[in-house]
Amino acid sequence: MDGVLLVSGEPIQGAPDAVRRLRASGHRLRFVTNTTTRSRAQLAEALRSHGIEVEDAEVQTTADAAVRALKGKRVLALTMHALVGDLDGLELVGEGSEAVLIGGADDTPETNLVFSYMNLARAFGELELGAQLYCLHKNRWWQTKRGPLLDAGAFVAGLEYAAQVEAVVLGKPSSAYFAAACEALDADPNMAWMVGDDLESDVAGAQGVGMRSVLVRTGKFRPDAVERARVQPDGIVSSIAHLPEWLEEHL
Repeated sequence: MDGVLLVSGEPIQGAPDAVRRLRASGHRLRFVTNTTTRSRAQLAEALRSHGIEVEDAEVQTTADAAVRALKGKRVLALTMHALVGDLDGLELVGEGSEAVLIGGADDTPETNLVFSYMNLARAFGELELGAQLYCLHKNRWWQTKRGPLLDAGAFVAGLEYAAQVEAVVLGKPSSAYFAAACEALDADPNMAWMVGDDLESDVAGAQGVGMRSVLVRTGKFRPDAVERARVQPDGIVSSIAHLPEWLEEHL
């Protein structure tokens, strides 16, 4: 979603029309996101407010993956408040946890509260007592109109280093996350396309389950990163506005 359909909450030119044309061509769509600062309903409403046709159920969030993976465990969650409702079904605790769950950051003052030193130290203490470390994603940064901003991957990496553990990534680029998207669409991964702006999270993750991929030159796209990368997309388009024509030519 971010970087492909929207940047800093504003739609990329041509995105609403591109989604309409994809649907008209018979494509089934799943909006797969690593955004962890808003609920599924809020994300869907944000798209609709900009003319992008989407049902709430078509939006797949990392909270879905967390509920599947952590159901039945006691969880210490460092996430934005808006996401808590989507974690319904998990037992959220302040101590004595079996799992520590790290969410994503944004550019609001709430990030300072969620990822305060005291909260990170509390998470470290739980890991030292045997809790497992999970993260909704491990993104290093995300693109805004002001430029790149630090994401929660830095906090995850810090906890991994301090506690000498390795986090389980629940969102992109987890193969299970992309497999769940294909399952929801009743689609063979080999016949499905991932459209994204990130070589690591989008292209590499999708290829891990056999999906094909198209990289857009918006959001996090960097030409030098494409040149250096061992993983390459099946195609590159200027933006999602050009995707319908590209697919018509290549399918």
